[in-house]
Amino acid sequence: MKSTVLGYPRIGPGRELKRAVERYWAGELGERELHAEGARLRRTVWEQLRDAGLSEIPSSTFSFYDQVLDTAMLFDAVPERYRRLGRGALDTSFAMARGTAEVAPLEMTKWFDTNYHYVVPEFGPGTAFRLADDAPVREVAEARQLGVTPRPVLLGPVSLLLLGKPETGAGPEFRPLDLLDALLEPYAELLATLADAGVEWVQLDEPTLVADRTETELAAVQRAYDRLGSLSRRPKLVVASYFGDLGDALRVLARTPVDGLALDLVAGERNLTLLTDQGGLGNKTLYAGVVNGRNVWRTDLRATLSRCVPLLGLCRELVVSTSCSLLHVPLDLELELTGAPTGLDPLLRPWLAFARQKVDEVIILARALGEGAAVVGGELSDNDAALRTRRNATWSVVPEVRERLAALRPEDSRRATPHEERARLQRESLGLPELPTTTIGSFPQTKEIRRTRSAFRSGRIEPQEYERRMHAEIDHVLELQRRVGLDVLVHGEPERNDMVQFFAERLVGFASTEHGWVQSYGTRCVRPPIIFGDVHRPEPITVEWTRYAQSRTDRPVKGMLTGPVTMLLWSFVRDDQPHEATARQIALALRDEVADLEAAGIRVIQVDEPALREGLPLRRDQQAGYLGWAVGAFRLATSGVADTTQIHTHMCYSEFGEIVAAIDDLDADVTTVEAARSGMSLVKDLGGYRRQIGPGVYDIHSPRVPDVAEIVAQLRQVIEVVGPHRVWVNPDCGLKTRGYAEVEPALRNMVVAAKQLRARVTVH
Repeated sequence: MKSTVLGYPRIGPGRELKRAVERYWAGELGERELHAEGARLRRTVWEQLRDAGLSEIPSSTFSFYDQVLDTAMLFDAVPERYRRLGRGALDTSFAMARGTAEVAPLEMTKWFDTNYHYVVPEFGPGTAFRLADDAPVREVAEARQLGVTPRPVLLGPVSLLLLGKPETGAGPEFRPLDLLDALLEPYAELLATLADAGVEWVQLDEPTLVADRTETELAAVQRAYDRLGSLSRRPKLVVASYFGDLGDALRVLARTPVDGLALDLVAGERNLTLLTDQGGLGNKTLYAGVVNGRNVWRTDLRATLSRCVPLLGLCRELVVSTSCSLLHVPLDLELELTGAPTGLDPLLRPWLAFARQKVDEVIILARALGEGAAVVGGELSDNDAALRTRRNATWSVVPEVRERLAALRPEDSRRATPHEERARLQRESLGLPELPTTTIGSFPQTKEIRRTRSAFRSGRIEPQEYERRMHAEIDHVLELQRRVGLDVLVHGEPERNDMVQFFAERLVGFASTEHGWVQSYGTRCVRPPIIFGDVHRPEPITVEWTRYAQSRTDRPVKGMLTGPVTMLLWSFVRDDQPHEATARQIALALRDEVADLEAAGIRVIQVDEPALREGLPLRRDQQAGYLGWAVGAFRLATSGVADTTQIHTHMCYSEFGEIVAAIDDLDADVTTVEAARSGMSLVKDLGGYRRQIGPGVYDIHSPRVPDVAEIVAQLRQVIEVVGPHRVWVNPDCGLKTRGYAEVEPALRNMVVAAKQLRARVTVH
């Protein structure tokens, strides 16, 4: 009985990948040294998986930025504007991901319903695919030097095209999937080369197939894998899907000549029914994704063994696997024990499994199925004890929270006054001009700010000194905004580490880690908190910082909160109650914070929900239910304020067009949305939108500074669709990852652009 994982974290235990890449960008590390560090990180992973006893070890899962971008580069799908830069392959990929002074980056969006972001490839009728690199073959050679026979992992051809977008000027009839036959040729060439190198298995990831697919798309799947499966020179092929069930695509793939399927049996429980109904996979291998690759709770090993037994009769060979790549969970729980001090409660640790522990779970399950449960009796007993402790824990239940939720009335989630009337009252109260300007919340997090937070956390400076330094930074940010000319200000959030973690550390029911880093995009890593119990707020969180900022200016300062859906989805969520129940608990805690901000005289309160679209189920028949409770949670958090208090929300880096109605139903007064990075593609969906909207005009994930003419052109697109009287002017997202040398001129250009258009609106 074999064991494997579909992928593994690549950032290193101390975020070595992040540090190396950022040093390269800063000119402190050469390209040769960066590649050497990448090779070291790959080697460390392979050695760990080999020594753990994993039967099949994946390769080609490493990336300096993003695996979708790497696949596009592998097959030479490089738009001409980046070729003209004349850079080498590595710097071209970074230009596509981050942009340069000469050219904007490619769009970036969420990887299905996760908080990982991928770079969106562009394709056009003239895209000429070719095999441009032999990186997968080189990695095979690297792994073999360690005694590892790897299984290369590639994004499959259908998903590569479906995840991409047509290039500008491609024509209304063009679809990226039109290029499938041309793309299959370099895939075939690569598979032949891997076969010549002695590779036994190759994993082709097709995650797009767990969403609703048309008959045309399913026919493309059939054509692709009939072609690749029929190659005379190829390794064995396993097509992997994850994050849901394959639906009709399972039947299609089962009748192609591929050798195996990897199915998510955690998020895609229906896969088992589909398998059974069609009589199994016959002579194919089943990679059974039974260990959750998306969450951090220990697997119930005995229950999972019982689920695996029927699978043995549905395939030629069973391989025990994770449900998806372990990219989405922290690296190793042991780091919380051996590294720097952590706030993770010792009572909670036995309930958890990070990537390294999930590898052990996969191996235990495989051994139990292959050799009998008695062989791993000690491990099963330990697992039983941990699960029993969690089931019997009473300290995670707070009756008062549940009683308060049960007593809520429908009107507690509604603002009584229509938004048109609220908008009039808010204009009178706030005195804002047409096309008001603002930012999303955070300002650059300098090394000095981070050092100050670290010193305070470790007790090296007193609270009074910490407050003095934070107040000085807030004053600096306020003065910059005044100098630039912004209309609605923010305090810059110097006291915050991460928009979710900061609140989680101050809410009961959340736990935080010290070393639980997960890659979000590129070099951006986050430490998702863990929701283990009933959530409530013991005391105000943001009020004093916001009150101080408002006391220093006569312009409105926004209170800045993270919304309940984002707090939920950007955490590792408890799995012992419905997500809706947890979201409502978080919403109630935030409702108290909103009320306290309003009582402190804060007239504009922003409750960010960037994860709202991310959490949308991949199957349409499940989406209405999710949007119902997600919108309800936001409204519960924000509906207790006066009509003159302006509620903002913010969303970024997702495709929002299909949920415009749900965004409207949030009943926020102002919504700011990422738009510059995606070429203002959202604008076409705003024709019937009647609330105030701020499509971002400045892509903050790129170091480039947009000029005034560029911002004016973007704003004109919005004004043409929704009119000038409901448009706000703002960046795409928070500014914490940028430097002041970029931020100040970009904001200055943004304000100048708004004033130019404002003058024309006033004249007409």
